[in-house]
Amino acid sequence: MKLAMASVIVLRLFILANLVTFCLGHHYHHQQQQQPRPTAYNYGFDVHRRVKRQLAEPLTTVVRGDAGQQAGDVQVRREIRELEQDRDVWTLYLLGMSMMQFTDQMEPTSWYGITGIHGMPHQTWGGVRPTPGNEETGYCTHSSILFPTWHRPYLALYEQVLTNVMRMIANWWPDDQKQRYLDAVQRFRIPYWDWATYPPSDGSVLPTSVGGSPFVDVDGPNGVQRIANPLFSYTFRPLNTTAFRQAPWNTWTETLRGPTNWGPGAQSNNSMVAMTIDQNQRSLSQRLYILFSNYGNYSRFSNNAWIPFVNNASYDSLESLHDTVHTLAGGGGMGMPNIQGGHMSFIPYSAFDPIFFLHHTMVDRIFAMWQTLYPQSWVAPTAAVLNSYTTSRGQIQDSQTPLTPFFADANGGFWTSDSVRDFTKFGYTYTELTDLASASNAQAGVRRAINRLYGASSPANMFLRELRAQGIKGGRGKGASSRIGQQSSSKHRPAGREVGGLQDDSYREWIVNIRAKKQALDGPYSIYFFFGTPPEDKADWAQAENHVGAMGVFAADGTGMGGMREAMKELEVSGTVPLTTGLIGAVERGRLEGLSQAEVVKFLREELVVVVLGSGGREYGVLDVEGLRLGVRSFSVKLPQSEDELPVWGEEVVGFDLL
Repeated sequence: MKLAMASVIVLRLFILANLVTFCLGHHYHHQQQQQPRPTAYNYGFDVHRRVKRQLAEPLTTVVRGDAGQQAGDVQVRREIRELEQDRDVWTLYLLGMSMMQFTDQMEPTSWYGITGIHGMPHQTWGGVRPTPGNEETGYCTHSSILFPTWHRPYLALYEQVLTNVMRMIANWWPDDQKQRYLDAVQRFRIPYWDWATYPPSDGSVLPTSVGGSPFVDVDGPNGVQRIANPLFSYTFRPLNTTAFRQAPWNTWTETLRGPTNWGPGAQSNNSMVAMTIDQNQRSLSQRLYILFSNYGNYSRFSNNAWIPFVNNASYDSLESLHDTVHTLAGGGGMGMPNIQGGHMSFIPYSAFDPIFFLHHTMVDRIFAMWQTLYPQSWVAPTAAVLNSYTTSRGQIQDSQTPLTPFFADANGGFWTSDSVRDFTKFGYTYTELTDLASASNAQAGVRRAINRLYGASSPANMFLRELRAQGIKGGRGKGASSRIGQQSSSKHRPAGREVGGLQDDSYREWIVNIRAKKQALDGPYSIYFFFGTPPEDKADWAQAENHVGAMGVFAADGTGMGGMREAMKELEVSGTVPLTTGLIGAVERGRLEGLSQAEVVKFLREELVVVVLGSGGREYGVLDVEGLRLGVRSFSVKLPQSEDELPVWGEEVVGFDLL
């Protein structure tokens, strides 16, 4: 797919020319007097003229392969808490995001313009027109073989635009400090949020910088100022009520997480969101560990679409795990009265929330690590099951399908899955992937990182500890394997009597396989699992001891993405919730005698409780969710022999259906 250069590339984006005047000229001061809350940074000069002079050359919609940096300069994308320690880069990051968010929404490189590519307001970007009939969708390819690859140039575009803005700001420091900040720009790559590893110092999985405060103090070129925290929320300027026609979207003037109500006065409830994510962190980590160790086929790993005879034995996927984080971060399914999910919980509106890019950079990191482990598996021709802005249901998508609207060159050629396969061409990498001297070294390094970061939550690590406690070495009692899961903390480790369940060097992994229609409740919903009756007060669910895990279904609301929503009504998606760690905990607490097959099957049939929560905290019975299918499966899993290895999964041993 190609378009003429005149209609594609030359969008004269004097980024921030007319736009920054909005927030830093006379109108800014008037708005500040009317609403005395932190806003944008005041640089102390007429930004309009300075920007127009410095950026007289037009930018283009081409996503360059160098992220706007020097050719061959590959820098590490850091976890957001690590990036925060590099104060110069962090300052520029906040100022750059803030400037994008205060940019005129009509500009394609504004925050609104870039985030609007994903879903709402369903508008053409870069001259890439919709396929007739698909005007009411976004460009994003959901439940598609292209799901991981489409987001790669999307992130690169965001990184490129943000880096350009940061470089411009760096030049506004006094001459004796300018080079220091230009060097900081060179080190910058967008950060990721690791929602699967244990947070440092027993803090929350949700970083304080993201959910702690609506304002932040920044030491910029014009001194220390308090500004609106660009990681906390995005304020629409103005709210597009033409595109956002229905409540609550036409009344919420800023992005919300766990909104306190459905009205215009709703506020974010980041504290409850943080508690809910913390409660689900162990389950998220286990799912990720299983994806790395048991999903070596790209078609099954990449997306959540349930395709009979293709993924009958593989229910989970990168996209399904991603969906659960979306619903949790938006506050969907928290069980609180009057709470529905915020923007992150709904496909059409999710990208506006600043946490979206932090989350998707984590997803890309997982994808890049997976690529290193399984370099031979890649995109296979598959029929699309949903429409996007430029693709239609039934269309065959393959590794050469254009990833629209992301141009790779000035001639109108688009990036494809094949051309984005090597992510370093965009000028970035991740810490776990810096040793690429040989494939074997890279794979061993990735496996060590996976064990260190995510092994703590795995039953494999718990059984390894039991073997060591019993004095059984077998290559595992001492040495490298003892470092598997070393980032865990004692409060997360089952302790007490032996749990049993080991047979030679293998154990049984128990999982709930879940299949459901994506739009069964005409909006996002969460499927919760408990051992026994959940607390009567849903507000206590986030800390309930008998909570096992949850799977979130990321969907559209009843009004958004009309073209996609109709197809989503028939689409089935799948995912999993691991049970083994919860079963070990039940043994530790004396609720379950042991982990023999007979004992576990009896316990699960009697004690496993399933609750479905939809928008507004409404509770549904499992029979109320059209197409919901639940099945328990058990697999024999061989323990890793060292930290350089991952568990090896065998065939299914036993299984039974719940629904």
